Order: sequence, then structure tokens, then C-alpha cells
Amino acid sequence: MNIEALFEQYGYAILFIGLLLEFIALPFPGEIALLYAGYLTYLGVLNGWTALFLAFIGTIVGMTVTYFIGLKVGMPFIQRIGKWVFITPDKFDKTTKWFCKCGYFLVFIGYFIPVVRHITGYLTGILGSSFRTFAVYAYSGALFWCISFLGLGYIFGSQWNSLLYAIEHYSWSVGIILVLLAALVWLVKRMVHCRSSE
Repeated sequence: MNIEALFEQYGYAILFIGLLLEFIALPFPGEIALLYAGYLTYLGVLNGWTALFLAFIGTIVGMTVTYFIGLKVGMPFIQRIGKWVFITPDKFDKTTKWFCKCGYFLVFIGYFIPVVRHITGYLTGILGSSFRTFAVYAYSGALFWCISFLGLGYIFGSQWNSLLYAIEHYSWSVGIILVLLAALVWLVKRMVHCRSSE
């Protein structure tokens, strides 16, 4: 069953349940669902505010669940269940390295990077990050991600398929550029702080 058929049958529930499950790292095409929901708001089939609300709530519930799983059970559990929820050791190691370079900015921008968004919640929990700090970055990033893709689906209307093709082919490149920019900003701030403390 394709995404269009799912929306025809289950409507808003797809956004909430599907995105919740995606962020626990179960297979669900989050960007496609958001773009298509945006397209359906363009057609007047869905209410844009309702779609945004349910997408946002589903996303933050999924992210919050992963944070608490990471916080409570830690790395050994993630290593045991990783293959069942598509979190390979290699993906986790790469995300950990990115997190060490970019800090919490990766939690915010990670939604736009394939695979990374499925791991950042677990990772911040495993590292023992405070829930408040996690929530600030994760929830604001979730809202930005949901607005971006719903908005693009609405703006592009019937051309949403072409937009999806471009996103699928260039999202890794854009994500890497954003991470490198974040690392550069962090490095500059660190250099300024070191000079000011001398």
C-alpha cells in the first residue's frame, strides 16, 4: 500500500502514528508523508493547522520515547536491539562523532539528515543530557522540520513529486553542509572564548 492510499484511508492518524514510529527508528517515509500532507492541504483535503499539530506531536513523542530509552537502558540495550530498528553500529558511531563536533545543534538540524534523526534521541539519552536541554533543541527542530516539509508540499502543490525527487538526491549533501557549518560556528566560538579567557 503506497502513501497516497494510506492517507485516503486513515488521514491524520498517519501523520501522528507514522511519525511517532519513524522516530523510534521503524521504517516510515516521514518526509514523503509530510510533503504529501502539505499537498493535500493545498487541495483542501486536509486542514493545514491540524496536520501540523498532529505531525509535530507525533514527532516529539517519538523523539522523547527514544531519549528516555537511551537514558534508562543505555548503550548495551541499543546494541542488542539495533538491528531490529535499523540502527547499525556504523550509523551510531558516525552520529556520535557528529554530535561531539556539533553538540545539540545536531539534535535540531538532524531531522533533515537521513538516519541521523533516528539516532539523536537515543544518543542524547545515552550521554545523560538533561531533558530540558534535549527538549529545547529536539522540539524546536521538530517544529521547524514539520513546518518546512508541510509548507513545501503546500507551496509546490501538484509538483510535490518533483520536489521529493530533489530532496531524496540532495538531502545528504545539504545535511553534511549544515553540520560542517555548525562545526565551524562551534570552532569560532571556542577560539573566541579561549582568547577572552587568556
